Amino acid sequence: MKYDFVAIGDITTDAFIKLKDAEELQDHGVRELCVRFGDKVPYEEVIEVRAVGNAANAAVAAARIGLSSALIARIGDDENGRNCRSTLKDNGVADEYVETQAGLPTNYHYVLWFGAERTILVKQTKFAYSMPKFESPPAYIYLTSLGESAKDFHHEIARYVAAHPETKLVFQPGTFQIKLGAEELKDIYAVTEIFFCNKEEAQKILNTEEGDVKKLMQMVRQLGPKIVVITDGPAGSNILTDEGAWHAPMYPDPAPPVSRTGAGDATASTTVSYIIRGLPPAEALLRGLINAASVVQGVGAQAGLMTGQKIEEWYKKRPGTFVATPI
Repeated sequence: MKYDFVAIGDITTDAFIKLKDAEELQDHGVRELCVRFGDKVPYEEVIEVRAVGNAANAAVAAARIGLSSALIARIGDDENGRNCRSTLKDNGVADEYVETQAGLPTNYHYVLWFGAERTILVKQTKFAYSMPKFESPPAYIYLTSLGESAKDFHHEIARYVAAHPETKLVFQPGTFQIKLGAEELKDIYAVTEIFFCNKEEAQKILNTEEGDVKKLMQMVRQLGPKIVVITDGPAGSNILTDEGAWHAPMYPDPAPPVSRTGAGDATASTTVSYIIRGLPPAEALLRGLINAASVVQGVGAQAGLMTGQKIEEWYKKRPGTFVATPI
């Protein structure tokens, strides 16, 4: 079949460890999580969330909104991998491009959950990636977080998109891809239709201290992306297209956030899903911010993802200040 939305990225199980005896410190110019060294540190609970990761989160968001959605990922031949595959299916995501690689463990991450924030301990299995043979080219490919072992795979993706103009590429870079910088992935940026990152990530990618978000979006656009979205935490999100640039505020939290894990994924994937459905980009971004506001009300990146119908219900009840304004 021809899929509307095919996400590419690593998949994992997240074990949320809720800490009760820790501190947040501001040292060395960064926020730090502090626990007592060499001591027994109590925790409140552990919650396992399967089949997550930037790509899996995006694929689930698209499926709930009503798009035909699939995932390109790698798992090991273990119970964790089989559970991840089953969870994807339960969420309406096709798993025909999820490949099991024998002798390797499925990714498993530990999330230190303190207040509404999280610090994630990650270990990426060195899986081998290659593009599948699609029966029909997908409408959109959504590329996001991959580990170092997939470095050369990015160039294969770029060649595929260049050879199939009917397929549009969305790029939401993960940690390794941001570290690589724009030059190493210039072929990916050149064929990208829609790009997402936050302000600090944009500065790292561009190797600049530029603080003006509109200028950062223009700089990213010079690399190739036609639509650029840069989020800026509580200051809201910003989008640049051929028609102009807009700023959108955060959607007001209906209650204090439980966990902010997955908010960025929800914003990006929901925005793309609504663009696929024909909504103007700035209006699509508003829906992305609504879904993000729902996600932070639960544990994990997927529990709070809403259907298209539910998103529209929230949109109808939006406050008058929740609009996209030109910048």
